[in-house]
Amino acid sequence: MNKQEILKQYGKEEDKILVAKILDKIQYASQKNQIQITDFLDGYQQKIAQKVLQQVRYQESTFYGGYEEAERKMLFLFPERLFTLLKENLQEDKMIQKEMKVITIKLPNDLKGKYSHRDYLSGIMKLGIKREKIGDILVREDGADILVQEEMLTYLLSNLSELTRFQKAEILAKEISEIEVVPIQLEELVILVPQLRLDVVVSELVHTSRTKAEEIIMQERVLVNYETKTKNATILQVGDLLTIRGKGKFKIGEVICQTIKGKLRVKVEKYVS
Repeated sequence: MNKQEILKQYGKEEDKILVAKILDKIQYASQKNQIQITDFLDGYQQKIAQKVLQQVRYQESTFYGGYEEAERKMLFLFPERLFTLLKENLQEDKMIQKEMKVITIKLPNDLKGKYSHRDYLSGIMKLGIKREKIGDILVREDGADILVQEEMLTYLLSNLSELTRFQKAEILAKEISEIEVVPIQLEELVILVPQLRLDVVVSELVHTSRTKAEEIIMQERVLVNYETKTKNATILQVGDLLTIRGKGKFKIGEVICQTIKGKLRVKVEKYVS
């Protein structure tokens, strides 16, 4: 299957651009015998990348985000011979970790517990950094660990302290092996819905009317498994990850039971930032 045939399978322009970049990197890794690396990919982009790798039967690759449960990951594409050599000598992980660094922000006592994920991310964005250059942001009460591409390290270390919110903070770099993984906090909810239609579930989760829920969906603020959905009638499945921009992220759990009136009592886990 050639490049144009693969690109025809994608309707969104941003998806086509991503696929084209991945195909170009695969070709370069194969022909130039050099390792190729993408920016950080979100869950939806990772799914696209995996599909492309399967279509071209490229196995010398790995996704890595700094720790096992990472959401945002970089894709590493290896030349075949080098990949085999690294595997045999147990050097693959060490080489990958060199391409990723951690910036730690330690807050002063008067700011502890006051900053959320959004505060750290928006601060980085103010410095002109594109989102794809930044991996997961692990927030703690006393600060955060921010995964970044190695090429961004020096710039961020020099400029983060210029932001008002971080002027009193201690900012330093450390290796991936020193990262402080923060356990994911989940709040268990139970919702009562007639069916697992997207608009129905969104309405229930954000405590609003169906009409308002439909507006939120049409505004492209709702993602299912990291993919934007604009059809109200989309049926959710157990295990689906539902993101409502500005409202939070939820995981659809099991259907506990069906009431006498035919409604579904559904368990939902809300990610607590």
